[in-house]
Amino acid sequence: MTSTAPQPSPAEPAAGAPSDRRRWFALAIVMTAAFMDLVDVTIVNIAIPSIERDTGASFSSIQWIVAGYALAFAAGLITGGRLGDIYGRKRLFLIGIGGFTLASALCGFAANPEMLVASRFLQGATAALMVPQVLSIVHATFPAHERGKVFGLFGAIVGLGAVSGPLLGALLTEWNIAGLEWRPIFLINLPVGILGLVLGSKFITESKSPKALRLDLVGVVLVTLGLLMLIYPLTRGRELGWPLWGYLSMAGSLLVFLVLVLFERAKAGRDGSPLIELSLFRVRSFAAGIAVQLTFGIGLGIFFLVWTLYMQMGLGWSALRAGTTGIPFSVSVSVAAGLSVQKLVPRFGRKVLQTGALLMAAGLLLYIWESNHYGMDITSWQMVLPLVVMGVGMGLIVAPLADAVLSEVPKEHSGSASGLFNTVQQMGNALGLGLVSVVFYGAIGDRLTPQQVGPAFADAFEQSLWWVAGVLALIFVVMFALPARPKQHVEGAGADEPVAAQPAEEPVLTH
Repeated sequence: MTSTAPQPSPAEPAAGAPSDRRRWFALAIVMTAAFMDLVDVTIVNIAIPSIERDTGASFSSIQWIVAGYALAFAAGLITGGRLGDIYGRKRLFLIGIGGFTLASALCGFAANPEMLVASRFLQGATAALMVPQVLSIVHATFPAHERGKVFGLFGAIVGLGAVSGPLLGALLTEWNIAGLEWRPIFLINLPVGILGLVLGSKFITESKSPKALRLDLVGVVLVTLGLLMLIYPLTRGRELGWPLWGYLSMAGSLLVFLVLVLFERAKAGRDGSPLIELSLFRVRSFAAGIAVQLTFGIGLGIFFLVWTLYMQMGLGWSALRAGTTGIPFSVSVSVAAGLSVQKLVPRFGRKVLQTGALLMAAGLLLYIWESNHYGMDITSWQMVLPLVVMGVGMGLIVAPLADAVLSEVPKEHSGSASGLFNTVQQMGNALGLGLVSVVFYGAIGDRLTPQQVGPAFADAFEQSLWWVAGVLALIFVVMFALPARPKQHVEGAGADEPVAAQPAEEPVLTH
């Protein structure tokens, strides 16, 4: 049954109404899917040596196993968000999680490197259908005064997913369950995905844009081409020796994005169905939040990779030790994320995010000092303090940032906004990974003796952290463009939508 009326009948309570307990089950389902995706982005890195030994994969194949997921994921996020607006967010979420589960099975049972690479591409493409619907479903299902609590949970999930991948990958690979070696890192998704598919079909409420939107195929081609032209050279540049065509491709991507903007503007005026709603950037909180998200993604892209390289290749630690070292960081992010949205942001607003940036920078400076002071003898316990400080700082940013970006977005465009939010994060990570070749590998000599490797990696790690600290200083400044406090906290907990964000019609909700 479908209704567009603002006031539902008693038999069909509005999404987000206190009596509608189904939305909390729906939240658990979509958050689990988001966690599954976040873990899958990083879990492969730890298992690379095992994959290489078992399948005989070449270095190029290994690169594609890692990069294929990221490329397909980033290229499809905006399109996936728009498809949810048009055909229904629940429908696209279920298609996405079903496809992701199937692709995970194909990865786990891959007979050769080529099949694994192709399956990783499929996994990234289906994740691009699933992930944008997570925030869209939250935005369309929960009223404004409840979203603070929900985004706090989302931030905690982001924190756990950020470092749980390497730890989980290390455990599953080391346990060698049933002699399967690396394969359980993918097969673990099967029961989770099947359960999410079954429960999601029962508990998630369908929502879509009330307007009769159509898929903008030209926009899909342009945004996919532009992202691939930017991200592919960044992903493969170092391996290929930074060829000239890579720089030309990245420069050409800017031209493609310019053409995209011009086309989308004309498309919006012609039939009101552009792939990217450029009007979203007139919402100050969205535009400023996207800028912060991009810059933040760059910093995280640099940090997480150089941190892993420092511990495993520089200090010579095992994958399991490196994974467990990140536990204090993960716990700190999760706790701070929950507190930031529920307790701190309603009272202090934007200052919470800026405090988070300063705390992350302080943790990085402390990490630099400890690495320099203890050298190759540094222990996991000595890393706890800087990791906790950094984790608290990150937790104060990730959850409120999602709230700030989407809080004033009209519901009919929540899918497009969510897709842009996630795409920008992936673009930032890709840019950060590209910069690793400059800020990390650029500080390491080409010919090192075994005795020189550890100190060289430690020195490159310290130099890289200075770059990340600089990025966080920039983020602190950009955050002044965010609203002093989220609109819903200013206008009161009883407001179902911020005044500036109210669409002309309520979104279509199908029970």
